[in-house]
Amino acid sequence: MDTARAQRLPRDQRRAQLLAAATRAFSDRGYHAVAMDDVAEGAGVSKPVLYQHFASKLELYLALLDSACQELVDMVAGALASTTRNSDRVAAAMAAFFGFVAARGSSFRFVFESDLRTEPEVALRIRAVHQELAAQIGAVIAADTGLEQPEAELLGFSLIGMAETGARYWLDEPAGVARERAVELASTLAWRGVRGFPRASAE
Repeated sequence: MDTARAQRLPRDQRRAQLLAAATRAFSDRGYHAVAMDDVAEGAGVSKPVLYQHFASKLELYLALLDSACQELVDMVAGALASTTRNSDRVAAAMAAFFGFVAARGSSFRFVFESDLRTEPEVALRIRAVHQELAAQIGAVIAADTGLEQPEAELLGFSLIGMAETGARYWLDEPAGVARERAVELASTLAWRGVRGFPRASAE
């Protein structure tokens, strides 16, 4: 028997190994072209071992999606909490988004440009992460401008859309604009829009 297949690992380590193999497979070939056999082979385990951890290919995909979405939420939350100056918050949040894209590369594509976006459970998660990010950003905007929370969250969604679209374009055209410059341009555009609203109080 292959020693890699025979090796016993703690459950959390085995799960991490399987998720890493699934990330590579889905990123390289897309969800529909990958079979559970491919993931098991990539992880060096038997298919029964894979099914001990994930009951279906969709469950495996959703685990990857949940992890990636939580990572993005945490990065943006950390950026917003890193300073009290709102112009710097905008820049930090934009840098976090571009950093997420730069770090995850093809994984970003299969999460946010997936051929499964119409799958109800996937769509629900994508909507939830956008809502969470909009709530975080909207809370800052509401405090700064005095806008009602629904209006502030609308602006939050708009800023997220700009960040996602800009980051995706930058990822596809890596030789065109340096990452630092891309963040600077997107941040400047976003901040000039936000600061156009009357302030609730002076800093």
